[in-house]
Amino acid sequence: MKKKINKIIDLLKKNQPVYYISTSDFTYKNGKKLSKTWADFIRLDTEHSSSNWDGIAEFMKGLKDGGPTKSGHQSPAVIAELPFKGINKQNVISNSWIIHHLLAKGVHGLILCHANSVDAVREFVAACRYPFNKLGVGKKLPIGNRGHGGQILGSKIWGISESEYLKKADPWPLNPDGELILGIKLENKVAINNANNTTRVPGLCVGDYGLGDISFSLGYRKPIKFPLPKKIERIREKVWKICEKSKLNFWGQVTDESVIKLIKRGIKFCRAYDKKIAFKGMKFTKRPKPW
Repeated sequence: MKKKINKIIDLLKKNQPVYYISTSDFTYKNGKKLSKTWADFIRLDTEHSSSNWDGIAEFMKGLKDGGPTKSGHQSPAVIAELPFKGINKQNVISNSWIIHHLLAKGVHGLILCHANSVDAVREFVAACRYPFNKLGVGKKLPIGNRGHGGQILGSKIWGISESEYLKKADPWPLNPDGELILGIKLENKVAINNANNTTRVPGLCVGDYGLGDISFSLGYRKPIKFPLPKKIERIREKVWKICEKSKLNFWGQVTDESVIKLIKRGIKFCRAYDKKIAFKGMKFTKRPKPW
């Protein structure tokens, strides 16, 4: 079977959890270094770090030049966390230029934080798509609004022609041939109250309960330690069950004590604070090497 460009998709199709690391060092040197990471994908912290477009482009070039990965992919997948909130439709529309810039740099996915409303999530998905990709368009999705030009660098980073990029730069699993992973964070009370509807927007792949912001909303000021406080654990379980009903993968944190338990529970996007924890999970799911 031919490999996908996006390593995340190949692993999810095999029912394997995926593991990630984060970075805010957007340089060619760091991209080349992280091309050899043990992780399946890299989260770009563009939510709280500098949205340095030239730096992100250099990082992606370094990632590509340092490849391929041990698994034979062009590079680890890259998902950027957007630096604006999905509080309403207008906020997403006004900031959609950021989505277009990030995708043009060749990232493999995006996460919308504080995904409060259905209309906001619909506009998020539309901003990630070209207007000629019509799957799901109609009552559930607006027509895509990415424009010409974003395929130039993106195709080079993905290692394919511009015409192929235009076909493949679409959300998976909505488009089985797509290579983009789109997700939402349900990290406040409004987002959680509306989650039964937002998680059903076509084009999404993953949902996250947003441990940091949820803990702030409950009055916690210091970093949360594991095991989770009962209040937060209840919220995590609520969001997880909603994601399951909507057939979204769930994103959360795993520890040495919880990784096996949470894999059995069905977690698919894992924040492991140590690669030994990730390797423990990979061994449990009998992931074929090389990792």
